[in-house]
Order: sequence, then structure tokens, then C-alpha cells
Amino acid sequence: MSYKNEIESNKVPEHVAIIMDGNGRWAQQRGNDRSFGHEHGVDAVRSVVEGAAEVGVKYMTLYAFSTENWNRPQGEVNALMALLVHAINEETETLDKNNVRFHTIGDTSSLPQEVQNRLNFIKNRLKDNTGLNLVIALSYSSKWEITQAVKQIAHDAKEGVIAPDEVNEQTISNYLNTADFPDPELMVRTSGEQRISNFLLWQLAYAELYFTPKLWPDFRKEDLFEAIYQYQQRERRFGKTSEQIQEKNA
Repeated sequence: MSYKNEIESNKVPEHVAIIMDGNGRWAQQRGNDRSFGHEHGVDAVRSVVEGAAEVGVKYMTLYAFSTENWNRPQGEVNALMALLVHAINEETETLDKNNVRFHTIGDTSSLPQEVQNRLNFIKNRLKDNTGLNLVIALSYSSKWEITQAVKQIAHDAKEGVIAPDEVNEQTISNYLNTADFPDPELMVRTSGEQRISNFLLWQLAYAELYFTPKLWPDFRKEDLFEAIYQYQQRERRFGKTSEQIQEKNA
């Protein structure tokens, strides 16, 4: 059975966020260093992006590199940065052909200049595309993002741009890196770990969480289809009762 055939097209989540976890363990299980796992993780990204486009997902955010990842061994960080440049070079044509638009969130100014240049290149190359919006979180953490938003709100309040008593949930959302994107409805994490790891803490407030033991390099579009199918089996209440939801949908 293919889960793709079981997905209800009118209930596909608009935005899916993924914590791509398990590259290191996957590589170690095969007697290789962690970089080997990161290299093969690119195949999973390619497959999942294709799958998302096939079923009508409009936004997909991938957690590629956190602010905490800068604390990893320098050799692994260097390999990740080199792989990022290589992946952009290799995948740009395919993404363009598939009408994918490319975005980033995070402190990208902290990335090596060559990486910044390639990110700017691919953003510009794909800016007019109208299909899936692929969002890559790089040098990102949610606490960093929220802290930056609070600083900017405080600055704008001091300058008279906004009044403190006018600040509400939407104000905060407007100051986040993700201001131009809808909140994720589904968050997927691979490798069996069951935590959010400082990823989109504000935006995931009402997202459905899906955890799979599969390591990221083994994750493919069919696994994404299963996650979306499972998402569609859940009742999303947003604080209401089941009876209220059923009455609304009647």
C-alpha cells in the first residue's frame, strides 16, 4: 500500500516542518564518520521535497543547522558548510525545474561568505517560482529568533513605531524570521528522538508532532506520505472539545 493513495487532497497540511536527525548515527552504523551521513542526507532532502510538491504541500521548513551546531567539532562544521555549497550547486537546476521557491531563516550572516553567496544566488534564481516554498533553517534556534524579535519590538516601541499596549500575538509573529510563512501544521522528527530541540517554538504551538525511528538518510517521500496520512487521522481541536469540532464540520 502506498500512503500517497490514502492521503485526502483537501486535508494536506499547508506547511510541514522537519527536524532532519540521525545522519551521524547512520554513518557510524556503517563504520564511517559523521560527514558521510550528512552527504547521504541530501538524498533524503531531494526525495522529500519532491514528495511534498507531489501532494500539494505549499511550505516545507527543514532544520539544517542550529546555532548550537557551531559547538560541534570544527571538522564536522567545515564539512557541513562545504556540503551545503555543493548541494546548492547540484540541486539548483532541479529545484528550478520543479518550480520550487527557496528561503532561509536564521542568522545567515554568521555563515561563511561563500555559503552566503550561494544562498543569495539560489534565492535570486528561484524567486519567481510559484510552487513549493522550501525554507532552510541555518544557524537558527527559536530562542535566538524570539530574542531578536523582542529586541526589535522594544526598539520600535522606544522609537514610537508601535505602542507597548498594542503588542499582541500577531505583533510577535510579524517580527519573527517566519513572518511571511504560515505556521506549520505538522512537524516531523526522524531518528526516534522525541523533542523539539529549539526549533520553531512559537510557530509549533498547535502543530501535530510526528516522530519516527527512521534515521534521516533513510527517510524518503513515502515516509513523508505516511506522516501526512497519520496527521489526517488526528482531530485538531485548538482548545475546543470534540463535540464543538464535529458540530462545526457537520
